[in-house]
Amino acid sequence: MNDTPTLSQRADALEEQMSRDLDLIVIRSRLYSLAEADFGPQPNANALMTKNPKARVLMGDDPRLPKMPDQPTLADFFKYRFGPAAHLLQSAKHALNAGLSDKMVLACLLHDVATIGFIRGDHGYWGAQLIEPYVDEEVVWAIRAHQVLRFYPDESVGYEYPQSYIKTFGADYRPDPYIEEDYKRMRDHKWYMSGRTITLHDIYSFDPNAKVELEEFTDVIGRAFKQPSQGLGFDNSPVAHMWRAMIRPAKYL
Repeated sequence: MNDTPTLSQRADALEEQMSRDLDLIVIRSRLYSLAEADFGPQPNANALMTKNPKARVLMGDDPRLPKMPDQPTLADFFKYRFGPAAHLLQSAKHALNAGLSDKMVLACLLHDVATIGFIRGDHGYWGAQLIEPYVDEEVVWAIRAHQVLRFYPDESVGYEYPQSYIKTFGADYRPDPYIEEDYKRMRDHKWYMSGRTITLHDIYSFDPNAKVELEEFTDVIGRAFKQPSQGLGFDNSPVAHMWRAMIRPAKYL
């Protein structure tokens, strides 16, 4: 038998230790991604506070995470909050090498931003919403569309259904009806090729030895991403709360 504690058990032990040592109760949000964690029953804050009357739930920064700057930029989220970004960086580099416009390079850089920072399901829709106040509307549309278009081949541009999807989802997988309906609408949209372009530069078999740094896209981000002076999450935009959720993913309320 393997007696090594799971990541979830280690996280629970850490939270219990923090409660004892720091009088702090950390209850993980469902958006809080502890890599491959097995989310079991959430700790009961009231019960823990009964054991330790001094304890309080976490309502500020999570001491387990790097502290974010007061006015966080997109680059800060890549550095301090997003998961491994090699796929995005290599996809954007592929688009850059192809001579695409700033808009489309940025779209490739951010096409899976929800997956690495927020939530996986319907990541194209979530990702588009996350960046909508800060980029051109064509970028928003393309990122939303790529989630749908990746399931549908287009022989005119040489795009085939990814073999990795057959392995990952099964040969008999069919997209949900809402995906099918969106595909029918997107196929005739004026920006269809923008969404399709992301699928063409979406590197499914990225090179683990290739080194692409975010700094290579500093100028593109500066030209195509409208960084709010107050910082992402603090600019009173319709999506500010989503960026704050990534800054403090374990905040109790």
